[in-house]
Amino acid sequence: MSMSTRDNDALSDPMAQAVAALGQGEVVACPTEAVWGLSCDPDNGEALTKLMRMKARDPAKGVILVAASIAQFEAWLQGLPLNLHAPLAASWPGPSTWLVPDNGRSHPLVRGAHDRVALRVTDHPVMRALCDAFGGPLVSTSANRAGEAPAMSEDEVKGVFGDELGAVMPGALGGNARPSVIRDLLTGQVLRA
Repeated sequence: MSMSTRDNDALSDPMAQAVAALGQGEVVACPTEAVWGLSCDPDNGEALTKLMRMKARDPAKGVILVAASIAQFEAWLQGLPLNLHAPLAASWPGPSTWLVPDNGRSHPLVRGAHDRVALRVTDHPVMRALCDAFGGPLVSTSANRAGEAPAMSEDEVKGVFGDELGAVMPGALGGNARPSVIRDLLTGQVLRA
């Protein structure tokens, strides 16, 4: 197979397109458990800045990171007392986002104005596959501009963000009626029911 044929195959494969776009600091749209989401590399400051600008999101709010497995969060969980790993393991994968004390691993735009980072192991097959193909966690935030309703279809997300997107992962939303529950790992307090 010639190089050009291989390149054309990669361009026709949505997963390869999305991973390439993420690697180039682009923002990618994907279906999630409840709404369409926007994802980017959580370590790329330019990508995070672009994401905040696209959404018109206050950077102080921070964003959620999703992963395909707890193992992908190893660097974010270093130093966390072992007894605090149990609630994570019991609720993941699934619709539980935990605010975990930041150990210094998170980019400031991921953490926002907080001393915690929001983590979730997703059970959505497209998001899990994308995290695996990317090789680690990704930002996952609802696909909407600040104050507007999240996109509920591929057509809606393309209509809102169009050329600003580096790639769009095809797929269906999961069966959840609303976004994940957000809890503080240290206090157990529910911040979003």
